[in-house]
Amino acid sequence: MEEIYTRPATHCELISTPKETVDFLMAYSKSLNIQKVKGMIIENNLN
Repeated sequence: MEEIYTRPATHCELISTPKETVDFLMAYSKSLNIQKVKGMIIENNLN
């Protein structure tokens, strides 16, 4: 059973992403509108 648990990471490596990817994610997050109506969650992409 103890074999399924992961070990703590001893080495962490940073990766770089292209500027276009970061710009796309920022634009998407700015256009995303989440509303809670009568117990339901509605997600709208305002583009």
